[in-house]
Amino acid sequence: MATLHLLYGGVGTGKTAFAKKLERELPAARFTHDEWTVRLYGSNPPAENFQEAASRVWELIWERAERVLRIGTDVILDGGFWSRASRDDARRRAAALGVPCRFYVLDCPPDVARRRALHRTAEMPPGALHISNATIDVLNRRVEPLGPDEEHITVDSGGNAE
Repeated sequence: MATLHLLYGGVGTGKTAFAKKLERELPAARFTHDEWTVRLYGSNPPAENFQEAASRVWELIWERAERVLRIGTDVILDGGFWSRASRDDARRRAAALGVPCRFYVLDCPPDVARRRALHRTAEMPPGALHISNATIDVLNRRVEPLGPDEEHITVDSGGNAE
């Protein structure tokens, strides 16, 4: 039976590196929100349009992810799931499809995550979004902690290079 794998963690915590590793090990179809955003809107979309663009990207990803799950293939959604509402929505979607949902929490020291994110922006590999130091602060304030009722697997990503 297919499983929906969701990655939770702030900017630079190693979500994409872990998603790629998991993709190879399972195997699974991986959908990385940042890669889709860059492909559709560029590596530095205007801040005033970013929320709308992000929502459109999620709509496209969910449409395709649900199709893949229906045919029996695992799916990895690499997008942070920073809000309780987004996590609840993912669990609801998995239940509607009759597939299990597995959350992975990427545990990484904040200073390591910041260094990774800034290094990635300096290097700008394919699929990377431009993220400044100030943007990291803004985005990290949006991360809502998991509730005590939210089952998850903790992944130590402090040593992974991203």
